[in-house]
Amino acid sequence: MADRRNDAGPRPEVPGTKHELRRSALAARDALPGAERARLSVAVCARAAALPELDAAATIMLFAAFRSEVDTEPLVSWALERGKTVCFPRVLEPRRMAAYRIADPAADLVRGTWGIREPREGLEEVPPERMDAVVVPGAAFDAAGGRCGYGGGFYDTYLARTRPGIPWVALAFEVQLVDELPCEPHDLACGVLITEARTIRTCRY
Repeated sequence: MADRRNDAGPRPEVPGTKHELRRSALAARDALPGAERARLSVAVCARAAALPELDAAATIMLFAAFRSEVDTEPLVSWALERGKTVCFPRVLEPRRMAAYRIADPAADLVRGTWGIREPREGLEEVPPERMDAVVVPGAAFDAAGGRCGYGGGFYDTYLARTRPGIPWVALAFEVQLVDELPCEPHDLACGVLITEARTIRTCRY
């Protein structure tokens, strides 16, 4: 992957292990000033909203930003305004989460596991097979679609249950990109990676 940088700051170097890559990428993301992170999040969400795969999706799973993640609020508003069925994940047990339909993020999302906002009790569960697209967070990514999450395995387990061929779209800042991620058999690659600077269609497609 070519060395691509932007004004947000240097990308993390490529250490030797997955743990080091995760730590380095998260440190780079955390180092972005809050105002800059907000500005870049708007750019990431605008690129995501322009993606044909998301525009065509009737039912979509998004995520609520946690700590220094890309703030998905503009993308959530876009999806709801277009009448899409918008779902968010809720952790149920180790390595297992389910998605629930939300209509109003302010009313339907509450602080749950690890302080992450997730759907409140009583909302409609939407099974993985009904998803037309899944938007995915993560710690570090590479241009081949490789994703390093936070170590819980929730998304790898969930994505494996979706219909074959639906788009898995990762959102990240440029500072989270590394040259190459070591992949294990359970690691699932994303088909599209969107940053504030570019949209990368990966080898999964």
